[in-house]
Amino acid sequence: MERIYYAGDRFLTGTDIARALVAYAAALAQQGSAGAIEIPVRHEQDGRPGVVNFLVGPASQLVTESVEADGYDEVRDEALVARLQGLIAELAPMHPVASTSAPDRDTVDYDWTDEV
Repeated sequence: MERIYYAGDRFLTGTDIARALVAYAAALAQQGSAGAIEIPVRHEQDGRPGVVNFLVGPASQLVTESVEADGYDEVRDEALVARLQGLIAELAPMHPVASTSAPDRDTVDYDWTDEV
């Protein structure tokens, strides 16, 4: 379980969710952009579940720490984690990839004797 500190408040959520949220905030910050994302949380005061909408980006002051939350089940949302990972991948800079294979010379359909 992770405790998220955000905007003067704190919330408990699952470890995978918290780590994906921080990675998403970092990806947005690298792009100079911001985004809003809702994540499931557990309020520490009474243990009730809830949903918090986080605005994350370059100015986000978002901190997480691992905690032992006695009596509370780990908050899980695999679909949300996958969605965050997809958003992070979309924000990643594109890098060209060199092919390691040689072209198949038998399939080149160009007559080198043609005049230009």
